[in-house]
Amino acid sequence: MTYYEVAPTKIVRVTSSVFTYHADAVLAPGQLVTIPVGKQQLTGIVMRRVSKPAYETKPVSSVLDYSPLPPALLATVSWMSEYYATHLATVLQTALPRGLTTTRRTKPSSSSLPTRDRTHFLLNTSQNAAVTAVTAMTPGTAIMHGITGSGKTAVYIELAKQTLNAGKSVMVLVPEIALTSQLVAEFQHHFSDIILTHSKQTESERHRAWAAALSSPTPRVIIGPRSALFMPVTSIGLIVIDEAHEPSFKQDQSPRYSALRVASILAKHHGGRVVQGSATPLVSEYYLAKAAGRPIIELPEKARRDAVTPDISVVDMTKKTLFTKHRFFSDSLLAQIATSLSANHQVLIFHNRRGSASTTLCENCGWSAICPRCFVPFTLHGDTHQLICHICGTTERVPTSCPECAHTDIIHRGIGTKLVESELRRLFPQASIARFDGDTENKQTVEQRYQALYDGTIDIIVGTQVIAKGLDLPHLRTVGVIQADAGLSLPDFVSAERTFQLLSQVVGRVGRSSHPTHVIVQSYQPNTPAVTLGIQQDYATFYDLTLADRKRGHFPPFTYLLKLTCLYKTEAAAIRQSRAFAARIRQEFSDVIILGPTPAFYERQHDTYRWQIVVRSSRRSQLLSIAATVPATHWHVDIDPASLL
Repeated sequence: MTYYEVAPTKIVRVTSSVFTYHADAVLAPGQLVTIPVGKQQLTGIVMRRVSKPAYETKPVSSVLDYSPLPPALLATVSWMSEYYATHLATVLQTALPRGLTTTRRTKPSSSSLPTRDRTHFLLNTSQNAAVTAVTAMTPGTAIMHGITGSGKTAVYIELAKQTLNAGKSVMVLVPEIALTSQLVAEFQHHFSDIILTHSKQTESERHRAWAAALSSPTPRVIIGPRSALFMPVTSIGLIVIDEAHEPSFKQDQSPRYSALRVASILAKHHGGRVVQGSATPLVSEYYLAKAAGRPIIELPEKARRDAVTPDISVVDMTKKTLFTKHRFFSDSLLAQIATSLSANHQVLIFHNRRGSASTTLCENCGWSAICPRCFVPFTLHGDTHQLICHICGTTERVPTSCPECAHTDIIHRGIGTKLVESELRRLFPQASIARFDGDTENKQTVEQRYQALYDGTIDIIVGTQVIAKGLDLPHLRTVGVIQADAGLSLPDFVSAERTFQLLSQVVGRVGRSSHPTHVIVQSYQPNTPAVTLGIQQDYATFYDLTLADRKRGHFPPFTYLLKLTCLYKTEAAAIRQSRAFAARIRQEFSDVIILGPTPAFYERQHDTYRWQIVVRSSRRSQLLSIAATVPATHWHVDIDPASLL
């Protein structure tokens, strides 16, 4: 009889993550089993063998027919539980696929992709130097700071080849499923048997991909979003995080982990390397890499020597004389769109707001259409003639008269991508136009229509940030930005950084080839640094300015943050409980800085009121101590938040 600590994949007791069971067979750490918990049978993971306890134990019910999880993955999920102050069961729910005990028919994994004809490319001097720098560095993390169009993907592919030849697997993380198709297509030219995983796959498809990784006798290339980190390959030599600045690499539900941090720990346990690739690295990551003496690898030149820098012009939106033909398309932007279309070239129009209009109100009495669940303005979607809440999804019919004063003077203000699309269809009726944003139907996503985008059969592309990053479109000649400063008004310490990143990325969609290209940027604040430096793609100057601002404001990377959100059905309860907990923190932790409690930016969501406390400290361990005292219900805990909204 042997005894084991087993971690159930469901929270049994808030104060305990593992329980002791016995088994007749010898089990290895990482073995998946089923265990009795009360009247339930739960899936669990064997964590370690222990001595016989003084109390009676129950037997392990069954051993699942899988190889044990790799020790490095087991160590990483245990670290996540401690580092993010999250119950181990919650971490395991994220790390493991659903339906482990489901009987399935044996079927080849649909995520294994056929081999394409291999292309051969020659790396330029900068790319070769980058490959050499990564292979020469000690295990750990490097930042690959490559300007847009510098050929980072070619470097990833060469590094992946070397890693596979050394008998180790490669993980490539992408921020959006939409970007997976392009990256997979590039990798398919060089590698067979890629394992692809993402949330759009069925449960069965994801399970087969996971099982293929666990049982693979040979090293593999795995591509997917942040969850691909938990694919259970036995030996990882390289983890590439493409577009590493993207917010989607921080999970916004428990466990609220950063894929950048988890990748570094996973690679450490495997003795592997991490490459964070970006044209606009996160300011905090760049600072920490410099402070730790980790490599920052520059790719300062375009991959193509004949690449022509785009012609960039800025339009001041406060000057109405520049908008004589349309209220939000400047005369110069309309002229450039027409020129591109007449030459059968592609146009991209970027605007980071969904919908047709952001506010619906009565001109007579001032009534505004507000979501009854979240208390935020409804967004008009003119194509479906609906008002939609972009927080909870509640929909209402568009009113024909005011519910307060009965007047019919209902107006819609603001610009969204649906309005941009409809106006472009009116102005350019012969053009093929496609919109890509959070409202795009599944069959019309960037992923589904990537070939049409690449081939240039779509004349005008309209969209939010999903089209601003990563895409390489050979027929694109004109980029227009409707309102470059739209995100600067958000009360968040990363607002300027996000604006800079998006502008740098969207400008970088052109200027990659020998063809002349044009960028027209419209802004109400054309002289603000985030806009001017983003357009110029001047990362060094923006980094210095932002670092100075963060230091003055006591924000990361100079301090640690803990965001606590209190959720109750009534506003009075949310206020009372958040104030009481803030007072408790002040009493027990005298040397931290407490901001709030205040209403959260989105104060009401899904029928709950939300109040927020932000705690700052120079010691992260202190914030973990505070997080450990947060009540188990009615609170969200986010340590190292990527945003304060």
